[in-house]
Amino acid sequence: MSISTTDAPNTSAPATTAAKAWPLAALGALLVWAYLPMLSVFSDKWLNDPQYSHGLLVPFFSAYLIRRAWRAGGYTPRPLPVIGAVLLVAALGMRAVAGSMLFHQLDAASLLLSITAVVLAAGGWPLLKRTGPAIGFLVFMVPLPYELERNVGQPLKTTATVCSTFFLQTLGQPALRDGNLILIDEVRLGVVDACSGLKMLMTFAAFSIGAVVMMDRTRFEKFMIVLGIVPIAVAANVLRITATGMSYVVFTNKATTEFLHDFHGWLMMPVGLALLALELWVLTRLVVAPEPPSGPPAPVPPPVPGPARVRVADRGLSPVPA
Repeated sequence: MSISTTDAPNTSAPATTAAKAWPLAALGALLVWAYLPMLSVFSDKWLNDPQYSHGLLVPFFSAYLIRRAWRAGGYTPRPLPVIGAVLLVAALGMRAVAGSMLFHQLDAASLLLSITAVVLAAGGWPLLKRTGPAIGFLVFMVPLPYELERNVGQPLKTTATVCSTFFLQTLGQPALRDGNLILIDEVRLGVVDACSGLKMLMTFAAFSIGAVVMMDRTRFEKFMIVLGIVPIAVAANVLRITATGMSYVVFTNKATTEFLHDFHGWLMMPVGLALLALELWVLTRLVVAPEPPSGPPAPVPPPVPGPARVRVADRGLSPVPA
């Protein structure tokens, strides 16, 4: 008498997966502990600077992308421990340089490189291909360096001042531009560093890139969405400055103008997202998505021979197919 064991549950696979997962979890916890000083510096920005408050949500969205990629199906791991070890050594060198220069953004780059090294050592290129978008998205939790804010913010301030002055003149206001200052009769509206729109650009870029990763669109549509990040962010900032200038012209109460100033700043992100939705709506009607094949092509039936006809020859009768 024989007993068949084909229907017995296979409990070794989950145990094997768990046995391989706990060293990675332990190494990830060790990385968090090692980079805790840098994360504490950034957390102060996330909690106290409204322009970087989206940094608190970035790790959770990256975790969701990893879970989404994990549920997509199995993959064949091809560990590359040598390449992972080399990248970890490079990350340690970056940490040493960042610590000597107090360059926290370089320290954050070494953290991303360390995560990439762990992924390559554990699963190789197949695992990195799945987790790459989640790792790359962590860039948006890093605050901008001061030098970048100063050098890039000045052209953005100039653009915002020129465009806002034009819109105010279009609305019938006697607006004049004096550097980064907008003069409307007795109103002096200064476009300071906080009004350059650079920090809002980073927040809006995080939302837009997240939408590109999540949506199922053509590559052309995704490229156009990425290409429209800067114009949409600049347009939202220009609308904010224009609305603030009109508020200072219409209202004279200081408490009211201060409230409207903050309210218009809060509206920048909803306005940007509305413009992004408008761009998606336009792209949906301009781009025709290729239709998937409905099924395999129908087989071509073999030719049916026609009736035979008889031809009278000199030496007898011979049937000739039609």
